[in-house]
Amino acid sequence: MKNTTTTNTLTNNPATDDAASDSTAVSIDAANDASANDAAMTNEMVSEEAWHSLSPEATLEALHATANGLSNEESKRRLGIFGENALEAAVPTPKWKVFLLQFKSPLIAVLIVCGIVTMALDHHVDAIAIFVVLLLNAIIGFYQEIKANQAVRALASLSTPTSRVVRDGRVTSLSTPSIVPGDVVLLESGDRVPADLRLIEANNLRIDESMLTGESEDASKNTKASDRDAPLGDRKSIAFSGTMVTGGRGRGVVVGTGSNTELGEINDLVIGTHASTPLEQIMSRTERGIAIAVIIVALFVFIGGTIINGNPTDAFLSSVALAVAAMPEALPIVLTVAMSLAVSRMARRNAIVRTLPAVETLGSATVIGSDKTGTLTQNRMTVETCSIGGAQPHECRSQEDIESQPWKDGVARLLRAGALTNEAHRHVEASGEVRYGGDAVDVAMARAADDMGAVSQADRDLSIAFETPYEPELRYSMTIRRNDDGSYTQYVKGAPDTVAAMCAAMAVEGDGTGEAGDGSTATEPIDLTRIDEVYEAMGGKGLRVIGVAMRELGPDARPQDYREPESMIFLGLEGMLDPPREGVREAIAQCAQAGIEVKMITGDHPLTAQAIGERLGLRHTDNAITGGEMLEMSDEVLKARLKETSIAARVSPQDKLRIVEALQDEGHTVAVTGDGVNDAPALKAASVGIAMGESGTDVAREASDVVLTDDNFVTITQAVREGRVTFKAIRGSAFFLLSTAVAAMIAVGINVIAEMPLLFTPLQMLWINFVTNGVQDIALAFEPGQGDELSRPPRKASEGLLSMAMWARTAVCGLWMAICILVMFRVMLDGGYEETTARTMTLTLLVLFNFFMSMSARSENISIFRLNPLRNPFLLVAAVLALVVHATVMYIPAAAAVLGVGPLSAMEWLICWALALSVLVFSEGDKLIRALMAKFGYTGARSGLRAAGHKARRGVLRLLNNS
Repeated sequence: MKNTTTTNTLTNNPATDDAASDSTAVSIDAANDASANDAAMTNEMVSEEAWHSLSPEATLEALHATANGLSNEESKRRLGIFGENALEAAVPTPKWKVFLLQFKSPLIAVLIVCGIVTMALDHHVDAIAIFVVLLLNAIIGFYQEIKANQAVRALASLSTPTSRVVRDGRVTSLSTPSIVPGDVVLLESGDRVPADLRLIEANNLRIDESMLTGESEDASKNTKASDRDAPLGDRKSIAFSGTMVTGGRGRGVVVGTGSNTELGEINDLVIGTHASTPLEQIMSRTERGIAIAVIIVALFVFIGGTIINGNPTDAFLSSVALAVAAMPEALPIVLTVAMSLAVSRMARRNAIVRTLPAVETLGSATVIGSDKTGTLTQNRMTVETCSIGGAQPHECRSQEDIESQPWKDGVARLLRAGALTNEAHRHVEASGEVRYGGDAVDVAMARAADDMGAVSQADRDLSIAFETPYEPELRYSMTIRRNDDGSYTQYVKGAPDTVAAMCAAMAVEGDGTGEAGDGSTATEPIDLTRIDEVYEAMGGKGLRVIGVAMRELGPDARPQDYREPESMIFLGLEGMLDPPREGVREAIAQCAQAGIEVKMITGDHPLTAQAIGERLGLRHTDNAITGGEMLEMSDEVLKARLKETSIAARVSPQDKLRIVEALQDEGHTVAVTGDGVNDAPALKAASVGIAMGESGTDVAREASDVVLTDDNFVTITQAVREGRVTFKAIRGSAFFLLSTAVAAMIAVGINVIAEMPLLFTPLQMLWINFVTNGVQDIALAFEPGQGDELSRPPRKASEGLLSMAMWARTAVCGLWMAICILVMFRVMLDGGYEETTARTMTLTLLVLFNFFMSMSARSENISIFRLNPLRNPFLLVAAVLALVVHATVMYIPAAAAVLGVGPLSAMEWLICWALALSVLVFSEGDKLIRALMAKFGYTGARSGLRAAGHKARRGVLRLLNNS
């Protein structure tokens, strides 16, 4: 924990100096004219201190503060040194800079250079077309990126505007930013803690720390020092900034403000964390590869054309045409459309996507690191098992569990007693729904008694004659209620060993009635060993166990004489747990089928986490790793341990972040789910962060990429499916675009070297890329899934935008299309056709090639002849529309003149159709060959070669043996 300490150097006291040294305190120069020195001292501060391990007296001494607070003058001086109690905000990138960053891609840089030089050569139409395309791309990218991340703003919203602080011995209300280390702050129920405080007084103080620790139960606070290495959830003497006081009162001295708090440390992690998604990495690699290839080939074309033809202008125009042809300018639009469609589909399934690349990333996830409380579980403590006296526990999750059992009366007495010494608030809505508030354990016991019908409204209305609220030091709560007949009944609940020590007898499991059959409790002498064994067994299953006892008092009893319980009857134990959400176990099984491993990463106790993990069906639950263990581990040891376990417990936000980074270093695509502030750094660093929208904090939502509106882990499996469908559509679109690009690049390159007239103008290539290809490419983004997305493993991290099979198919199809285009152009020119007609034929042939390639690109493995064209009506309409638009332009003289084309005869159209159809022999033939190879056990060319090699070696060995 980062904290700031202060030591007044004017007090030259050796004892004080020793205390300050022991606590690694930071010296504050108290000179009146030391503003420069103060600034220097701020930069030199050492702010690591385990304040929870110091006593209240030692803390006040180290801070040179008193229980009466600081003086106004001293607080102003410290404010100048430490600054305001506020979180550092990330400086947003100016919008103009965001817009300019859209032009940093190497592909865009190549096109910009092409456009500038083309303009200089007075080919204005071509240049304007290039710049219009670049502007459209920039606008699309700018629109996506101006959705700035609000994680830091959400963290800042956790601060409270004013706080009650002791200054000059008087309680005053101050603005929270003006609080400084050494201030004494008062806390009461409903307050949000304004800074990290070392408690010096605590009266039944309870604080909801779930946003930091992930534990559903409120933390009971005290002033006792704890071990220096105690995890966050065990630092009972610290009240953390941003947490909420749910009960009691307290007083604490400020030991950390702003960035030097636990909340501030998380804020720093969120600000400093950024991880690019796998799709962004793939696109970056693809862009660099295409840019390098295009530049090399374009230079070759330009130099070769200049030397061979002696015309640098035509050679450069050919290079520009080649560059434009090879650039997949429509791909950013396709990515946006495909992911936007997935966003719409996922929204209908209760998953709101905040960053578009996260759609695809979910589909490639190999590990899901999930928070426990509120994500895998209901975030609601529930009584699950009950033990009567010292008997073996029984399940009592519902009334059906106990309705017909002989021990139901004993369970009813146990639940009733637990509900009648209880501080839970019960409120009945106008609709009749009952809402509970207060401590999580009290709420669980009150709800269980209500659900089982063990307590009536008349029982709850019995007057309280005397009570002792629960306090950590006592480890129990006690209530004495006056019955209708004037007698009294004493009820106690608390730590099982404490409650059992108060008892002389324990209830007997059976029909629940005593020997007289009058409904009194049947008892036997207390057996502490038996109770302890049952207690240990229930605790070993991760249950929070509470002991309950009662004693009947006569009408003449004086309640105040029974303030210290004794001679009680031990009714039994109630074991409670935050139960799993419905359907989560099945969802985790689906993830396993889809090749995704689920790991539970929680701040809760290891036993509790293991118990939940077993019920959820996690793979490895018996070897949980803890945050304490991680402190002693190297990164390599941590990676090895993560392979052995599915559970990380008692972890801090820093530990969660380290786990995510370790998994990513191992090549995993990591999705992280969470709902608390403590999850924010991991959510931000993960390949995709998934926050709970219903019960989660603003911080978690704003640090995430996807928000689940139903807080249901089950929704994630459907989101994974949509992610895989999306990437399949993107991959199909990329194959379609790149095959065309390869064809054009080869054709234009050979065209220049062969000393033929210019094959395509830059404007014609832009026409192909945006008007014809672009329409079909976008329509491919609407391709639906094939239904087997969750039965296949995630794609390999080493795979790029296209698989090796699709790259090979792209090369073969591109080469065939280039050959056909060049041969047709050469034959047309040799046959005496004008250049415009020959160029129109080759351009039309390329448009028709695209028509068939778009149909083939619908699936990587399924033949076009097995795909129903009506399953993607958008593609069918777009492909036909592209042909109609192209044909229309050819027959409109003004448009044809701008594009440099002319009309074709029916025979010329027929020739183009026949040649274009031939490309299916290669694209669909490749699918057929690979399907046959897979059928006979050959998964790829390499495996086939390896198998052939093994067979050859075995044959040679047999021949040698026979000889």
